[in-house]
Amino acid sequence: MSDKIDKSQFNEDELEAPSWLNAQFVGGILAAYKNSSELKVTDLKITPATAQGDHYASVMFRATAEYSTSKGKFSKALIIKTMPEQEGHKKDMLADSHLFETEIGMYCQVLPEFERILTEAGDTTKLFAPCLYHSLEPRQVMIFEDLVPLGYSVVRDRPVSQNELKNVFSKLAKWHAVSMKIIKERPEFLKEYKYGLFDLPHFVTDPMVTSGIDKFIEMLDKLPDLKKYKPHFEKIKGNYLKRLQSELQEYHQNRRDDSYYVLCHGDFHLRNMMFKNNQKTGAVEDVMLVDFQISNLSPISTDLIYSIYMLMEPEQRREMGKELINYYFTVLLDTLKKIGYKDPMPTQAKLWEQLHRNKYYDFFLISTFFPLILAVKTNSFQMNELIQDPETQKKAYFLDTYVKDVEKLLPKFEKLGYFKGL
Repeated sequence: MSDKIDKSQFNEDELEAPSWLNAQFVGGILAAYKNSSELKVTDLKITPATAQGDHYASVMFRATAEYSTSKGKFSKALIIKTMPEQEGHKKDMLADSHLFETEIGMYCQVLPEFERILTEAGDTTKLFAPCLYHSLEPRQVMIFEDLVPLGYSVVRDRPVSQNELKNVFSKLAKWHAVSMKIIKERPEFLKEYKYGLFDLPHFVTDPMVTSGIDKFIEMLDKLPDLKKYKPHFEKIKGNYLKRLQSELQEYHQNRRDDSYYVLCHGDFHLRNMMFKNNQKTGAVEDVMLVDFQISNLSPISTDLIYSIYMLMEPEQRREMGKELINYYFTVLLDTLKKIGYKDPMPTQAKLWEQLHRNKYYDFFLISTFFPLILAVKTNSFQMNELIQDPETQKKAYFLDTYVKDVEKLLPKFEKLGYFKGL
């Protein structure tokens, strides 16, 4: 590990690579990938792959392997993803989860099949980066080609542009469209993808999750302009998580004729996508979605509602993502036609009905995840403290950026009728 990095910018458990992650291990993987028994790694540099706040559900390293064969000397940039080994909250939270089984299946079976269907329809969209290696035993590991040398990067220190967001929603719409076709024609292909965010073994009982709405109500109570909304959230706080779980598990437990279902990404936020922009003009050329650990069969609203709070900028969010979601819908419809979707086509009106019906996800996100993600964006908070420390969490609820958004969003909830019949 390099001593030159600023350690404060990275997750603590990614500052030191585990002992098994060495030149011999990486050399064996590259030798198999290149089909070269003579390949030998001559130098291996390992650094953290992501910054504070980029992710939580794994440990990630960036490796540069210098290697030699009879053909000469070469270099390969890799991303190595594994489960946390340090004792603590992260390891406890993720223990006994299906994260790696899900992501391996996504990279090795599902996404290649999605791309094949798009390609047959004349669409060459790339949905994923190459996975060079994966294992579940003796440890859970995935190794990918690093996208950074190919010109991709994560947006961290600037607002994401409207054109970048359109690229994101276009790619999501194509993914969702293919999944709708498969759900109708051969649902058994996707039947194993049933583990979403709320199916993580310890997620629903984690204090960060269970106490979010209480902190939100406390914030409403202390701000005169927002206090009038307090009774609505007091009314739901006892059962809203159960209502939300029921919404998210609708495909598996209580399928409706008036709902659309897709294989959702499940964690559709800005740090789970990498953009490639033209070096001269700055124009966006591509976006690559990453981190498919909680991809699951779910209502179409799951990724879309999540994106309003976890991806969009304030100007899009204040209209509940209307322009971008309508753009997404046009691409969805166009892709369904191209790939030969045989069922009745979805309608925009029905999509919005479903988005508004699944309002408990809005309630959870605005009260629990949204303040934390905005706090991370300020670069003034440590991710582990935001997740584990109640006093740090309380500070996030009074950030100006968060309060301003809530002041705009709650009147929208009221206008849409979200508080009626609670």
